[in-house]
Amino acid sequence: MSRTPIIAGNWKMHNTIAEATALVAALKEAGNKNHAEIIIAPSYTALAVAAHTAKGSEIKIAAQDVHWEDKGAFTSAVSPVQAKDAGATHTIIGHSERRSVFGDTDEILNKKVAAALRHNLTVIFCVGETLEEREANKTLDVIAAQLENGLKGFTAEQLKGLVIAYEPVWAIGTGKTATPEQAQEVHAAIRAQLAKTYGDEFAQATRILYGGSVKDTNVDEIMAKPDVDGALVGGQSLIADKFARIINFN
Repeated sequence: MSRTPIIAGNWKMHNTIAEATALVAALKEAGNKNHAEIIIAPSYTALAVAAHTAKGSEIKIAAQDVHWEDKGAFTSAVSPVQAKDAGATHTIIGHSERRSVFGDTDEILNKKVAAALRHNLTVIFCVGETLEEREANKTLDVIAAQLENGLKGFTAEQLKGLVIAYEPVWAIGTGKTATPEQAQEVHAAIRAQLAKTYGDEFAQATRILYGGSVKDTNVDEIMAKPDVDGALVGGQSLIADKFARIINFN
């Protein structure tokens, strides 16, 4: 099965409204020779302006996270209703920084997935192991548990369109990158688990992204692996020419 590649940029806590506008405008001119699905995840303050600037282009907008309630007394949180209203079509859920810095548990992430699906936001669900877990040979067990617990209770039909992002925590912002072979091993294991849980058709249709210090200099070899369907890019998604090169990988 041919899977359309996804190149997604997670801007994290970067870019003012003016900077976001300029970056989206530059990306609109970058070309897209691979006909990839291009997604950017700006800060909440820039969601609406990024969506407005991206209009008429192939660029889609993701929220970096959503709360599990539609409204309520949850100071500083953003609901899926608000994210969608601002122009988001996707949301990242379960990024390692949400797990480790903000304490999002598998149970919380499961509720967030439910909320996103309820409002037809496409979920980019992140999984990944720490350096300690990799060195203890627990990588595949950790990721299997994150998938099982985070996606518990949903059918293949409900999860149709789901995107998985494998992000080894030890390779995020560290300059270290999993080798293409390490990425392929984990991606293949993820696809096998999806097949076991939801059926082979679902697994073959689901796109699995690699995230963790993806750069213009290593994207080609990463994307060459059969179970790597795209990239979730951090730092270089903030630099127009670097991100453009990643979008137009060889």
